[in-house]
Amino acid sequence: MNAQKNSVATGVAESRYAWMRLWTGLLAGAVGSVGMWSVVVILPAVQADFGVLRADATLPYTLTMLGFGIGGVTMGRLADRYGIVIPMLIGTASLSAGYLLSGIAPTLFLFALTHILIGMGASVTFAPMMADLSHWFTKRRGIAVAIAASGNYLAGAIWPPIVQYSTATMGWRPTQIWIGVFVLFAILPLTFVFRRRIALSEVVSANAAAAGARNALGLSSTALMVILSLAGIACCVAMSMPQVHIVAYCGDLGYGAARGAEMLSLMLAFGIISRVASGFVADRIGGVGTLLIGSFLQGVALFLYLFFDGLTSLYAISILFGLFQGGIVPMYAVIVREYFPPQEAGVRVGIVIFSTIIGMAFGGWISGAIFDYTGSYHAAFANGLAWNLLNVAIAAWLLLASRPKKQHASSGAVAAA
Repeated sequence: MNAQKNSVATGVAESRYAWMRLWTGLLAGAVGSVGMWSVVVILPAVQADFGVLRADATLPYTLTMLGFGIGGVTMGRLADRYGIVIPMLIGTASLSAGYLLSGIAPTLFLFALTHILIGMGASVTFAPMMADLSHWFTKRRGIAVAIAASGNYLAGAIWPPIVQYSTATMGWRPTQIWIGVFVLFAILPLTFVFRRRIALSEVVSANAAAAGARNALGLSSTALMVILSLAGIACCVAMSMPQVHIVAYCGDLGYGAARGAEMLSLMLAFGIISRVASGFVADRIGGVGTLLIGSFLQGVALFLYLFFDGLTSLYAISILFGLFQGGIVPMYAVIVREYFPPQEAGVRVGIVIFSTIIGMAFGGWISGAIFDYTGSYHAAFANGLAWNLLNVAIAAWLLLASRPKKQHASSGAVAAA
């Protein structure tokens, strides 16, 4: 009887409730993912307040990414066992506490430590949410995962101008405190929508037809996870350069931090379009092919940053960067669902997303360090482009490695028939 109450029949796939759950997840992401972007906007103010170098000022962002990655794995494991509600409650408390404590932190080191809590709290609305919602869709899984991941970029489009205005008018410390109060009361009511759970044994049956694809690469689970993690690191070292430093870059060029915040907002707003579009593409050509397309186009945008630094040019390139790279990270979740059992979705998606976070954290720091060493961001953009080429190479190899085996498997099935 309890099992019947806590699980849902496979007929829920693409149901009205599934879509309501998806849109609620998008809203939760739009609120909770403030933790990913607020520290980027206040970076110049924090640097000036504590009187530190640019690389030192990026430490809170690095620890945010670390907390985000650890939270994605641990909360994903909890979600696999108990459902998404418990991780959401823990994450919301962590997010709120992190912001409140950061607003009163007396030193940069303590301020940075609070961002581990912020990162862990924000993580619940990303990797675990994508994994949870992937169970409620079959034919439209790609678009569902992409929409769920768009909450992160929706937050990036909405929050930077708000945080920038609040920082300019009230200061960064009051801004951190009111964000901590807001997220607590905004996210908690949303958890009631997620109380229903789906029986993963039924998801296995519903996806049995796709089981053969999981062996299409001919790799062990461990080997595939290592390769996907390396790809995640590479793509996000490249991705972090504009996302982490565009505000500071605009300030250095004399355009002002507000212009940089607007570019970041535009970048992430157009990233939403890219994420949703990538979902449609993934439902047709698969996650690996879509990853390759996105990674190649991201490299094109990074290349343009090397040669154009006018105000209008930076606005245009930031829009292109958002359009090109927005669909990359959700594809790792789609690939995991294509090649691994659904019972492992939460933790495996969390691990791969953790690798992307390591890339973002390392990329954000190394770009600041390169700037401190060279006095310019040109070398930092070139460094990002080199990492992006590595990601393109991995995605291309995965695509080529899977095709002959898939064709061989199809031929064998025909012969057997």
